[in-house]
Amino acid sequence: MKSKKIIEPVMGTKVPRFAGPNTFARLPELRDVEKCDIAIVGIPFDAGTSYRPGARFGPQSIRQASRHLRTNYHPNYDAEPFKVQQVADAGDIACNPFNIDEAIKQIEKGATELLEKVGGIISMGGDHTIAFPLLRSINKINKGPVALVHFDAHLDTWDTYFGAPYTHGTPFRRAREENLFLDDASMHVGIRGPLYSRDDLKNDESFGFKIIHCDEFQTEGTDKIAERIKKRVGDNALYLSIDIDVLDPAFAPGTGTPEIAGMTSREIVNVLRGLSGLNLVSADVVEVAPAYDHAEV
Repeated sequence: MKSKKIIEPVMGTKVPRFAGPNTFARLPELRDVEKCDIAIVGIPFDAGTSYRPGARFGPQSIRQASRHLRTNYHPNYDAEPFKVQQVADAGDIACNPFNIDEAIKQIEKGATELLEKVGGIISMGGDHTIAFPLLRSINKINKGPVALVHFDAHLDTWDTYFGAPYTHGTPFRRAREENLFLDDASMHVGIRGPLYSRDDLKNDESFGFKIIHCDEFQTEGTDKIAERIKKRVGDNALYLSIDIDVLDPAFAPGTGTPEIAGMTSREIVNVLRGLSGLNLVSADVVEVAPAYDHAEV
């Protein structure tokens, strides 16, 4: 039996990091992703934004920033990550920038096709609207709802904006209506944004979410936060959704709805590392809007 060819990034010692392929971490771009375990995919859609647009340029800016990574060896885990997991950049899911209903269908279709070939996908947004069709796809493959851990400054469980049901502030309300996540295993992390009324919290609680507010990082520390998340998720399949505005604007200014007093980059890295052992099936990183980040932080 022939051994599987290892898919690795271009080595920075062979090709300078400012050169080479414009893919995530300079990985090979494979349209036939049956050859890898995890697909990195861009979803350049931001028609659901309510304030500053520009997240449609997020996927390419994340790819550009990833050039700086030295990806072949991870000292914290004493591991060569791209030998343990075969990862490839699957390009972008093309979606209609003018018709949100159609875009949602296109995202769901594109993500489902990828998930039928690989073990999981990591999606680069794009605004948070994309989480709704992604959860639909995950449910199809998982054959049922999953635990949802949502890092964000905002709840994103509002009903409508100006009568519109599909926006970056409503994906998890729509997901709850379709029972796409487990109401006894899901939570928000890093919440600190202003609310319209007390009913926002009451409605959110009725959907089954538990909340770790950003202020709790100061009193509990990252280890306890990670343990709370792990206890909540348990053995369930986990979908992770990370809105970049969970970070303080000092660390991530490039986003459409920044909020003061957010998490530090060290805090989120420590929490994510603390989630090791959970059954993570897929994830997204959304709301990266590079136009507001002049230094490419």
